Amino acid sequence: MTVIVELTVPSEAFELGRILSVEEPGRVTLETMVPLGGRPTPFIRVEHSVRDGFVHRVREHAAVSDLRLLNTHDGEVLYALDWDPSDDTLFRKILEADIALLGATGSSDRWEFELRFPSHETLSEFQESYLEKNIDVTIQRIYNPTKPDSGPWYGLTPPQRETLVYAVENGYYSLPRGISTKDLGDRFDISDQAVTERLRRGITTLVSNTVLELEDEP
Repeated sequence: MTVIVELTVPSEAFELGRILSVEEPGRVTLETMVPLGGRPTPFIRVEHSVRDGFVHRVREHAAVSDLRLLNTHDGEVLYALDWDPSDDTLFRKILEADIALLGATGSSDRWEFELRFPSHETLSEFQESYLEKNIDVTIQRIYNPTKPDSGPWYGLTPPQRETLVYAVENGYYSLPRGISTKDLGDRFDISDQAVTERLRRGITTLVSNTVLELEDEP
């Protein structure tokens, strides 16, 4: 089952973010990645007001071979970037794992991405890769594209998600159990019964928006 993730990354945390440096209040948009000449070519759009400084910084970067102007429209300029992505761990993983780039916008200090993963396994592998490389990625939202109204985290409410995460991290589902229902109740200032009900509802919601959706796909 495909899954869509919205995340943010500091501009200095990955190679392309450092290359496409833009000063405030400018913003740069990554339109698409096109495979040309055996390497991915980013098509990028930047506001005309910050164009001169942006172009100079990009062309001075050691990993950039060329920055070609394609067109100008409505106060923005479109470029094609010829660069060597070998040092960009984040983008190399996106390309190798066949992760679809749905949108990406950068400012002076961070980039916002919307990515479509072909499976939950691919998402897990992607998370492992940036954690291993100590890249500071912040997940803002995860959702099933067939149920976009379910909200972030597969429809879990904030209390359900917080309780489930705390329960798993502290061994509630381990053998032997590392934390009791009473411990959870004390942690969230609710009764044992309320904890049990919150976990039950959370697991039901999580399974309904993930496993059951997967079984329904052709």
